[in-house]
Parts: sequence; C-alpha cells; structure tokens
Amino acid sequence: MTYSLRIADLPPSERPRERLMAMGAKNLSEAELLAILISTGQTRGNLSAIGLAQHILKELGAYRRAPLDVLREVHPRELMKIPGIGPAKAATIIAAVELGKRTFKFRPNEKVAVDSPTSAAAVLTNDLMWQSQERFAVLMLDVKNCLLATKILTIGTATETLIHPREIFREIIRQGATKLIIAHNHPSGNLEPSPEDINLTEQLLQGSQYLDIPLLDHLILGNGDYQSLRQGTDLWQRFPQGE
Repeated sequence: MTYSLRIADLPPSERPRERLMAMGAKNLSEAELLAILISTGQTRGNLSAIGLAQHILKELGAYRRAPLDVLREVHPRELMKIPGIGPAKAATIIAAVELGKRTFKFRPNEKVAVDSPTSAAAVLTNDLMWQSQERFAVLMLDVKNCLLATKILTIGTATETLIHPREIFREIIRQGATKLIIAHNHPSGNLEPSPEDINLTEQLLQGSQYLDIPLLDHLILGNGDYQSLRQGTDLWQRFPQGE
C-alpha cells in the first residue's frame, strides 16, 4: 500500500507521530518511523511522507539486501538519488542511524563482565556481525574479566584481513589490559576457521604465554552466529594460558 494522502489528512489515530506517542515506537512500521524523520512527502510523485518512506525502503531493497541493512551504511549521496530526498532529509536520516548506532554501543560506567563466548559475541555484534568487509577486533579485559575497551584494529577486503601479533599486543599494553579476546567476522557467514586463522591464533597464544597476558578466546562472527576457537579446537590445550 502506498500512501498518497497528506499525513494531515489522515485520522489522528493513523498519523505516525500520534501513533508513536500513543503506542510507543516499537509498534510502528519502518516506513512510519522513517516518515517521522523526513516529515514531508514528495510533491512531484504525490506521495505523503509515509508514501515517500515506503519508496525509500523499496529503493534500498533493490540492493537485494534487507533495506535496514543497507540503511545502516548508506551514504547521503545515495539517499539523495531518490526523488524527494534532498540534503536536509538525507542528513536527518543519516544522523538518526548514527545516533542509533551510538546508543546501541553505549556502555554505562559500570564495567561489563565478559565471562563467556556468548557475552563476548554480544559486545562485538554491532561492530562485526553484519559487516560486508572483514574486520579484526580485540576486547581488552582487566584481571576480573571486565571490559576495559574494544577496538577495531583492521578492516580488510570482502574476504580477508591481515593483522600482526605485535599490533595487537601493542594496543593491549597501551590500554593496561591484563587479558584479551580477539575476534573477526566472516562476511560469507561461513564460521569455519581458515588455516590463517589457526596460524594467527597459535602465534598469539605463544605471545600471550611469553607476555603473561592470557588470550581467552578467538571468535569468528557472521550471519547472526559465532564460533569459539577455544571451544572448537585443541589450541588452548597445546598452549595453556595460566589463567
């Protein structure tokens, strides 16, 4: 259904802002939420704000990906190619997406305990899980396994990224961390570790033994799931970490 009526012509109970106030944002469709951001429609196409929002989502869906997945990384210029979307509307949409990302990533002052592969994957989901390029991240922990910092160290091609152990340990020492978890994503969704993944993990485990900074796990994330190399390999038996 495409809305051609102005929002002002809709009954109050069907207007996005009024519905949000009465029912909460969670109960609105993506098109209604987007309509609140862009506020006005497209005169040339005789579309209301909701109709224009539906059109935006349809155009983003032409990438053969979920529209919200495209919206997460879309550039303002791409939005401005859609008739009815100028700099002001594009900037509003991009700002809202970025604010959502920062809200999701925000951590309160109390330290987050990272005491399992599941909790580590949850911390890393926004940065790694759905990315189209391979990224390598490190979680830096204190002696009680509480999170001190998270950092993306490299962003690679669509299929691989390269990282040297010294870059990882340099960051760990700089942050004053006493334990670490490393992670990267496989954009393909295949969570099986590659020979390079295994080799890097072996190097880091040996380095961790030498520096007395235990490596707790190496996670591979992708397509809504994760794999723990600690649970799926014998590397930690071969290179004990003295935790």
